[in-house]
Amino acid sequence: MSLEDVRWAAEIADADGFVMKKRNEYESPVAQGGSNFSGGQKQRLCIARAVATKPEILIFDDSFSALDYKTDKTVRGRIAEQLPDTTRVIIAQRVGTIMDADQIVVLDNGKMVGIGKHYDLVRNCPVYQEIALSQLSKEELGL
Repeated sequence: MSLEDVRWAAEIADADGFVMKKRNEYESPVAQGGSNFSGGQKQRLCIARAVATKPEILIFDDSFSALDYKTDKTVRGRIAEQLPDTTRVIIAQRVGTIMDADQIVVLDNGKMVGIGKHYDLVRNCPVYQEIALSQLSKEELGL
């Protein structure tokens, strides 16, 4: 993989800025467990690593949780734009991360209690509505 490929993936994951501030930029070491990076930076590096190979399927298991909402939205938008044919599965507890998903599956105690788009679930699935209202206002949810 070329440095150009690595930078492309880092830009998608919004990691290029903090990597370029490191003393040796893209040649900087990553400490054991990534201890020389913040939680959000580690998540962005993991996202960059995942997208770098341009896979057919990406599975993100709460991979956006340490990112602020703006960065979360930016990274998801860049992934959609740069990897349009890649299937993305996002497992998340934060409603803001999944609101724009093509399909949302709502689980309650390991059982599926809803499936559909945000617009429909927030109106017709009590479990999803409860979760959504605990995180966002009615206005933010489109209610």
